[in-house]
Amino acid sequence: MTTVNTYTEHPMSDYRSLLGDGVQLVDVREPEEVATGTLPDAVNIPLGELPVRASELAADRRVVLFCRSGGRSAQAAEYLIARGFGDVIDLAGGMLAHQK
Repeated sequence: MTTVNTYTEHPMSDYRSLLGDGVQLVDVREPEEVATGTLPDAVNIPLGELPVRASELAADRRVVLFCRSGGRSAQAAEYLIARGFGDVIDLAGGMLAHQK
């Protein structure tokens, strides 16, 4: 794991090690992208909807974010950290890394 701007990057290949009770797994891609496949138990909150839907997430629980390649999830991580979320993890490489 690498800490970046107070959130953590973690390899997509090892995402299962982050899961457990209370973990919020969030796919920030658009619905049409999610329709092509996502991770089990992931909730879809597109990056553009995050400002109005962040209240759906608990700030005191771990949030694990991913997208297609890692760019949007990094933006989402920065957004959540700036709003007081304490344990935010970005899955590096996104779904492209997962498909390898």
